[in-house]
Amino acid sequence: MRLSIEEVGVTTRLVLWDIDRTLLDTRGYGRELSADAFRKATGMDMKRHVRVDGLTERVIFRETAKLHGLATTHEDFEVFAKALAECHRRHRDILRNRSRALPGAAAALEAVHKVKGIRQTVVTGNIRGTAEVKLAALGLAPYLDLVSGAYGDEHDNRSALVALALRRAACPPASAVLVGDTPHDVTAGLAQGVRVMAVATGEFTEDELRAAGAHVVVSDLTVTRHVTSVLTGGEAPQPELGHE
Repeated sequence: MRLSIEEVGVTTRLVLWDIDRTLLDTRGYGRELSADAFRKATGMDMKRHVRVDGLTERVIFRETAKLHGLATTHEDFEVFAKALAECHRRHRDILRNRSRALPGAAAALEAVHKVKGIRQTVVTGNIRGTAEVKLAALGLAPYLDLVSGAYGDEHDNRSALVALALRRAACPPASAVLVGDTPHDVTAGLAQGVRVMAVATGEFTEDELRAAGAHVVVSDLTVTRHVTSVLTGGEAPQPELGHE
């Protein structure tokens, strides 16, 4: 029987957050910006796109290019990544207006941020440039140590990104908790010995996330006290009114 995070009894030192559909939703605008960058990098309109849930940007670009009959190189991806980051920077105001922080995300980040000895960072399929713009645009960046994060332009494999973030934060796996919305997030954390809380705010149900092996599954991040207690091992401060 899988233990809950509270039952593991290990003090949390690091929380690893996924970004898209866990903390925020670009409501389709991210796909528009990706199409613009794809056109700049390949000279072709992006007519089809692979399902992105849990994949890294390197894989998404390569597999989407294959759908258009293109065989790409790492240099092609670098051109795409540079264009994608620039698109996000140039359209930051539109991104802010069309996107949203998911309910409870800011409150959960703020509550964990107040707990002494715990660092928060990201493990994301986004390239670093787009991750920084998205989080800053929606006011979520101040709670996160983005230097210690791991990003989708650094490796194809999400599990390898978890390992990279652990090394950068100098944190043992048993002292980290990963939060994500896809089975890919769950299995990546488990592969590195990290405890996992899954949030059903994306395309996957609570049952699917449990089946993937998540220690704890929540429907969303709105119950701040419970979410923070899970992430900190019970060290959460009392929530303000309105965050329950």
